[in-house]
Amino acid sequence: MGTRWSVRLVVPAPGRLAEIGAGVQGALDGVVAEMSTWEGASDISRFNRAAVGAWQSMPPGFLTVLSAALRIAEESGGAFDPTIGAIVDAWGFGAAGAVASAPDMETTETLRLAAGWRRVECDTLLQRARRTDTLALDFSGIAKGFGADRVAAWLKSRGFRHFLVEVGGELVGEGVKPDGQPWWVDIEMPPGAALLPLRLALHGLSAATSGDYRRWFEADGERFAHTIDPRSGRPGNGVASVTVLHAECMYADAYATAITVLGAEDGLRFANRLGLAAHIVSRDGSETMSLAFMAMLD
Repeated sequence: MGTRWSVRLVVPAPGRLAEIGAGVQGALDGVVAEMSTWEGASDISRFNRAAVGAWQSMPPGFLTVLSAALRIAEESGGAFDPTIGAIVDAWGFGAAGAVASAPDMETTETLRLAAGWRRVECDTLLQRARRTDTLALDFSGIAKGFGADRVAAWLKSRGFRHFLVEVGGELVGEGVKPDGQPWWVDIEMPPGAALLPLRLALHGLSAATSGDYRRWFEADGERFAHTIDPRSGRPGNGVASVTVLHAECMYADAYATAITVLGAEDGLRFANRLGLAAHIVSRDGSETMSLAFMAMLD
């Protein structure tokens, strides 16, 4: 995934640490094998190479993520869309590598018209999926969150009940620390924003943050952030950082991306409509909180 992971947990016997580390790495290796476009042999790469219209047998985890991604695409009116892999590559944020300049309007429009979440079918009953146009899937807006969930599930399956999982900044907290305190985490604010870090207690809760300050490039005097608006095929619009809290990190990850694309005003309406706990920081340094997020402060 091009990132790091960490786990803090309460263990009954320190001698198990090597076993735990190997198990966590194995869980994440499985996500990479299914969902990394950087791996030519991964399931997502196989899907993207398959003939248009041909059904492909896919593993359960892949279909779980695809099904959730398509649901969020519909809920967000396409602000989140897992079918923009070719557009992500054209902007230099995908496996194809960096680019020296922004793609022209004709290129982005051609790729945008070929993409679209309605052109992917996901059949969870028969464990298969297919595309009906020459689009490419990209799970970079949801896979890290799913990876954190998968690590948490692996830990629970081994009997651990108190832990904090972090995968590339996405977080899952369960139980409490040995002193009875919850897993407190600080969510960083965007550089230049005169705001204190968000301090959150993750107790049976996940947190994911999307920010335009983490990956970007400059070309022709303009700054382009890595979060692409699928509706325009270009980086979008006025939001520096979005943090979403949710029971599942996969959903927190994807909803944070969707709200980032929608922008502060539309993103806030979207969060309130779905009852999402969201914290939004605009590029001017102002912050906005959804109703569900404010309720957590009480």
